[in-house]
Amino acid sequence: MPPSTTAPRPPSFTPTTRSTRYQFATVDGRRVFYREAGSPDAPAIVLLHGFPSSSHMFRDLIPLLADDFHVIAPDYIGFGHSDAPGVTEFVYSFDNLTSVVAALLDQLGIRKSILYMQDYGGPIGFRLAANAPDRVAGLVIQNANAYLEGVGQPLLDTFLPFWKAWNDDTERAARAFLTVETTQFEYTAGARAPLQLNPDAWTLDQARLDRPGNDLVQLTLFKDYESNVALYDKWHAYFRQHTPKTLIAWGVNDPLFVRAGAEAYLRDLPDAELHLLDGSHFVLEEYAHEIADHIRRVFGSGAARRR
Repeated sequence: MPPSTTAPRPPSFTPTTRSTRYQFATVDGRRVFYREAGSPDAPAIVLLHGFPSSSHMFRDLIPLLADDFHVIAPDYIGFGHSDAPGVTEFVYSFDNLTSVVAALLDQLGIRKSILYMQDYGGPIGFRLAANAPDRVAGLVIQNANAYLEGVGQPLLDTFLPFWKAWNDDTERAARAFLTVETTQFEYTAGARAPLQLNPDAWTLDQARLDRPGNDLVQLTLFKDYESNVALYDKWHAYFRQHTPKTLIAWGVNDPLFVRAGAEAYLRDLPDAELHLLDGSHFVLEEYAHEIADHIRRVFGSGAARRR
């Protein structure tokens, strides 16, 4: 009788809490995508992405935190894998993006969390924190502005006129921030080793930016960004009154959100821990391990476990 040629059955795969889960929730009739990892019994950390990215920007950080935290990283409406209705179907404002994130966290039972904020994640996270300080276990601020001195000259030159008047000239200048050249620039300008960056990151971001109708979504949010600046004083008052435990990790070569913006937090949060990193606006592309170590050390239950 010939020997059996049946291949042995491979061992079944059992996901661990460190494995990232890719999930959708329905919030106010919209599908919201989020990445999740870690045990729901662990302290929660919510990762809030920037423009023009999505929760994809946290793909390297999530597994590094999952042993110690319950990690939630949503895509905002209009970004990533979440629904992206047109501007006639959804009012795109930072207030509304925040409301969707808050409703998602309520749905997931996240009552208190550390907020990690980058770029657009700043105005969303600071709204969440100022509106419900008792639900904040700490802040991680990474190239996210709450001070005018943190706004780089290219942004001031483009968006101050756009906020004053949306016309053909100011729109043309704003649209430069929707091009593939600018998207790549945000990743590479000031990076420690640009040739070691994975181009998949900005290619994916650009594919989402280029969806039909998404240009008007992003222009509408550019215009509404002025509402964030109007809230800076309120956020500073929140910092001083509630003194949340804060870690600042900043790509110091970022030409858009500049070093002065990182250092300005120390005026209102003098006990914050500040780390200036030799990197770009998307500094996680090069420093995920270092930032994860800082998060575990500052917010973990014990000494950081080095990996």
